[in-house]
Amino acid sequence: MSESENKDLLEALNSVKTVNVGDVVKGEVLAFDDQKQVIVGIEGTGVEGVVPARELTVKADDVKDAIKVGDTLDLVVISKIGSDKEGGSFLLSQRRLAARKVWDDIEKKFEAGETIKAPVTQVVKGGLVVDAGVRGFIPASMVSDRFVEDLNQYKGQELELKIVEIEPSDNRLILSHKEIVKAEREAKKQEVLAKLAVGDVVEGKVARLTNFGAFIDLGGVDGLVHVSEISYERVGKPSDVLKVGQDVKVKVLAVDPEKDRISLSIKQTLPQPWDNINEKVAEGDVLEGTVKRLTSFGAFVEVFPGVEGLVHISQISHKHIATPNEVLTSGEKVQVKVLSVNAAEHRLALSIKALQEKPATEKKEEVAPKEEKVEIPEEDTGFTMADIIGDELKNQD
Repeated sequence: MSESENKDLLEALNSVKTVNVGDVVKGEVLAFDDQKQVIVGIEGTGVEGVVPARELTVKADDVKDAIKVGDTLDLVVISKIGSDKEGGSFLLSQRRLAARKVWDDIEKKFEAGETIKAPVTQVVKGGLVVDAGVRGFIPASMVSDRFVEDLNQYKGQELELKIVEIEPSDNRLILSHKEIVKAEREAKKQEVLAKLAVGDVVEGKVARLTNFGAFIDLGGVDGLVHVSEISYERVGKPSDVLKVGQDVKVKVLAVDPEKDRISLSIKQTLPQPWDNINEKVAEGDVLEGTVKRLTSFGAFVEVFPGVEGLVHISQISHKHIATPNEVLTSGEKVQVKVLSVNAAEHRLALSIKALQEKPATEKKEEVAPKEEKVEIPEEDTGFTMADIIGDELKNQD
């Protein structure tokens, strides 16, 4: 061998690259075996390698359609397998190289504080699995800023996610949708608060019910309807008349952006109970009502939803009684006669004894001495002292 030929041989041998586990190489597709594995020649090395079907980025059934002899693939060396085993000297992977690139991209976004988008592929115990090019996991506590009872509603959805923790060597990617939801909710809240004004009537949805009222979702911010503002009728518990998810119309009573408080009313969007009361009832009418409240001076009876009248203690019975609860109970149904109607001041004077037969002999009740004062609790009854005392002397005959 001439010196020139020897030199060329040495240069050729020196140009052959050594293949190490973890190297990124290019492989020319040489053939396919019966197991749908791809046999490749590793460029610049003079050796062959095998890419198992599971290590390709395409499904096993699509291998021969997606990859042709002569194609060049970017691959990563997984391990050395010997010259005869599995048709080559090295085990290679296309899928893991693609995943490595994804991890690199995710790491850059993590360092830059950027978010990623990924579809939810699986609901598992404790959270959601997403496909971010690599497997990612969202713990249940990081799915939303509120408790989510059924995570299945997220399956198939593409979510925007904040990267919480990343460890490529362990294939560990922890993500959070909660931060995104909080930011979106805050933006919507500020937008809604900026538009709301006292007196506005808007649409909302019942979000939560408590003993003291109902929280209404106005499309990004919740407002409170106090139990007293739900209906003109007396409401014991909001859950008696409202359901979560129900659409309602509400009137804005107050807005406090600094405290994120919005006071709302449902009943003020409804017709007033006293509207057209003169068309509903007249003096002398007999009505059925429900005893709503008992006081020391009489009983308030609801004769229409939200419309209460006063039965003064002197109009409850022909017999002398010290307190109304001697003969009446709250919630009791009673027949009453209308003595007078004052629509402007929302007053109805009612009588129960006017519908009862007067006893054959009836002792006259003693009139209280003039110097004795009748103590009436300070209560917004809609009745004056004169209304409450009534024409007792006239009614005692």
